[in-house]
Amino acid sequence: MALGLNTGAVGNQLRRAVATAQNGLEVIRLGGLETDVTPSSFQVVDRKPMYRLRRYFPESEPSGPPVVLVPPMMVSADVYDVTRENGAAGILHAEGIDPWVVDFGSPATEEGGWDRTLADHVVAISEAVDTVREHTGRDVHLGGYSQGGMFCYQAAAYRSGRDIASIVTFGAPVDTLAALPLGIPANVATRGAEFLADHVFNRLAVTGWMARTGFQLLDPAKTIKSRIEFLRQLHDRDALLPREQQRRFLAMDGWVAWSGPAVAELLRQFVVHNRMMTGGFAIGGHIVTLAELKVPILAFLGEVDDIGQPLAVRGIRRASPRSEIYETSLRAGHFGLVVGSTAATHTWPVTAEWIRWREGLGPRPHEMATMTYDEHTVSDSGVSVGNRLVHTAASIAEVGVGVGKGIAAAAAGAVRGTREISSEAVRTLPRLARLGQLQPHSQISMGRLLAEQARKAPAGEFFVFDDRVYSYAAVDERIDNVVRGLIAQGVRPAAHVGVLMETRPSALAAVAALSRIGAVAVMLQPGGDTATALRLGRVSVVVVDPDNLANAADLGVRLLVLGGGDSRELAEVDAENVVDLEAVDPSTVTLPGWYEPNPGRSRELAFVLFVGTDRGVEAKFITNYRWALSAFGTASSAGLDDRDTVYCLAPLHHSAGLLVAVGGALAGGSRIALSRGLDPDRFSSEILRYGVTVVSYTWTMMRGILESSALPAPGSHAIRLFIGSGMPTGLWRRTMDTLAPARVLEFYASTEGDIVLANVAGTKVGSKGRPLPGSARVELAAYDPVADKFIEDERGFVRRCEVDEPGLLLGRPGPEVDANNAIMRGVFASGDVWVPTEAMFKRDEGGDFWFLGQKNSVMSTPRGPVHAQPIIDAIGDTAAVDVAVAYGVGEPGEQVAVCAVELRSGASLSARTVSDALGALLPHDRPDLVHVVSRIPIGRSFRPSDSALRESGLPKPGAKTWYLDPASGAYRRFTKAVAAERFAG
Repeated sequence: MALGLNTGAVGNQLRRAVATAQNGLEVIRLGGLETDVTPSSFQVVDRKPMYRLRRYFPESEPSGPPVVLVPPMMVSADVYDVTRENGAAGILHAEGIDPWVVDFGSPATEEGGWDRTLADHVVAISEAVDTVREHTGRDVHLGGYSQGGMFCYQAAAYRSGRDIASIVTFGAPVDTLAALPLGIPANVATRGAEFLADHVFNRLAVTGWMARTGFQLLDPAKTIKSRIEFLRQLHDRDALLPREQQRRFLAMDGWVAWSGPAVAELLRQFVVHNRMMTGGFAIGGHIVTLAELKVPILAFLGEVDDIGQPLAVRGIRRASPRSEIYETSLRAGHFGLVVGSTAATHTWPVTAEWIRWREGLGPRPHEMATMTYDEHTVSDSGVSVGNRLVHTAASIAEVGVGVGKGIAAAAAGAVRGTREISSEAVRTLPRLARLGQLQPHSQISMGRLLAEQARKAPAGEFFVFDDRVYSYAAVDERIDNVVRGLIAQGVRPAAHVGVLMETRPSALAAVAALSRIGAVAVMLQPGGDTATALRLGRVSVVVVDPDNLANAADLGVRLLVLGGGDSRELAEVDAENVVDLEAVDPSTVTLPGWYEPNPGRSRELAFVLFVGTDRGVEAKFITNYRWALSAFGTASSAGLDDRDTVYCLAPLHHSAGLLVAVGGALAGGSRIALSRGLDPDRFSSEILRYGVTVVSYTWTMMRGILESSALPAPGSHAIRLFIGSGMPTGLWRRTMDTLAPARVLEFYASTEGDIVLANVAGTKVGSKGRPLPGSARVELAAYDPVADKFIEDERGFVRRCEVDEPGLLLGRPGPEVDANNAIMRGVFASGDVWVPTEAMFKRDEGGDFWFLGQKNSVMSTPRGPVHAQPIIDAIGDTAAVDVAVAYGVGEPGEQVAVCAVELRSGASLSARTVSDALGALLPHDRPDLVHVVSRIPIGRSFRPSDSALRESGLPKPGAKTWYLDPASGAYRRFTKAVAAERFAG
């Protein structure tokens, strides 16, 4: 009996060994076991070099709602039909849905496949939607797995939702930096992705085996487990066959190559810049954002998905605030969302229910909920600890790798839970070091900085305008062409050339081309006093755009017309004085021997800007060093880098546009977004569409914008910083409240000398901060603005101001003094040299500077000098006040200090409110009269003007005018009796 049992056992072992050998040989020869499973039938409806569009089950004449399924770049389109019974195509068809699949094929076998870009995939999906819409006559439901889901979001945004009924995604990350695989820290991921995009995938593609291996390495325990389980069951063909198609797909057949350019673009746009969240990603040269998408969305989340982690997937809720978004989760990893038994019983039936519900053909699916997006900590991922432990422990137990996997998971969690050291210094120090190395003879200019960026990243995005993006290489080529046109018209180095153009790409090209030649760009203001500016700027030739050509015809100078786009029309003007630069063929221009690209030296004049003052138009001369100081100073203090998009709200002819926005973006390697002008609706749309992170402003520019109902809600935009100068304190606070969490970085840049102050911390609203590194050394000199003289000490030197004492701002010049600046010697000590400004400041105990106003704005009252800016700041902090100015009325020494305010729409002001607001000032510093006016004039630079109000004299008594009662220190209604008694003279 024992012998019989032993013989039977031996026979079983022998049969098992033979079966294992036979099955193993079949796997070795064929790559797997023959399953006799036939794929679902499909017809290729459209065939393009980029893709083939499959329609499944064409023989059944489907009449249900169409769904177009999109695979990731690295996965075969067969992922939706691994098995007919459990695959997406078969289940959806059985549920009455009309399934279509986009098949990108493999770059390795398609003509031009290795040159494919990310945009090519998105445009292909858009074309597929058009084809399906044409064939079925119905709007299309888009579905995408993993990166295919990202493509669906992008294609829908690219089409502005046209012809798309809904979007369904499966493990598709949107906020790619919120929860990275393996717990990789965000700053490590962005820098690593940037390196790979710029130095690896611009030369190397990802083959199919590399994609397969990379996917398996993301969860090595599960990979080892599945292989050991397969080997253990190799003798049992019946047990293996049900999962053989899925195993072969993952192990061999399911992976395709990625083209290098597509991977590089994916890393650059959606990891480095995270532009699925911020907006502003480029598709076919057009700027796209998810923020304007209004398409219903259903997102599937894997509870143990470490690739498309739930937190990253839920990013769509914040990225697309206007969409109706739902989610449904299942206990599955990344691949299990779309393939396998869980997908067959949950994913695809729920997808079919969703489509029927959206079509009005069935009830809302019970398995889904409205998606929410909660702020998260850096250690959060959206995959719960419990789910991860259960899932991981199950895998570990079966393959015996508990210790290694457990340690790896703990290490990953520790890394994810640790806040990284800020990389601010890494970005800032090289810029400051370069600024510190500049000498009078150093070569530095706008043209040189742009050329450096173009060499570093020719394919990088330089600027955005009218929803189109322009690369450094394209802009650099355009500038070189303009250079040839200008040289052909006799423009040489040091020539003063006017630029009379609206803010547009051709204006930026003109300014950069003049810098490249070494000429001086004299920035003329459209609609301003151009004749005076031409005289002050010593201009004999002007580059003008078609919009300003007619107004420039009578200036008596030669006009070079540039830009205007494809539909340009030139005004009828004197042909002798007009040359169309666009008609000049650059290839026919021979560059002269003297031409040296970007010859500008630090000490040399680069730009002439103009400001309006009470004395009329004044010219401000900007050297290359002064421009570089603003550029590198802005980039350093604002922390600008290639992840930023700087919105140039200020015009190019203004210092906030040319020096701060354009200069700072160039120095930081940031993308520039040019605006056609101040329009609240355009602003609201473009900041979302362009993914704007930094906005430049000047003075009261943000007033009208903050009143727009189209502004995004706080936290639903990417803006982190406003940079500029002159913003009133009340507007400053309203900007931060309305567009939170953005901060304000307020600058003060003197036009005399090289002084740049910046309130980098932003904690002291209204302060101008401290000198930037590289700025001139500054001092406050004791000064009597009424007598217009400095206050000296007992030795005859000028006295330095004490804390909180008003004084005139002075700057220490560099080794080579600018001839345009007034020079003072022997100021604080024998032989010292200083450049005086026109600005009055005080310095607080912390070392921060507070602007008091220009010295000619000081009110000379019987009680002494009264400064305008503290009054404006104090009353401007009142919620009812929109704009305020302060000015003196009367003869010097007898002036009445007056404050005029314009109220916000629907607001009112009371004597009590005025008293409370101005009570923050010492009695000596308060205005004598406060009155409400219907309108305070705003200049072209958005600076409030008091000229007309000052000329009109004292305000009339009335219910909206108050006077300072010296006895109580409060403000009371200004009556005729008070006027006759106190202000009769």
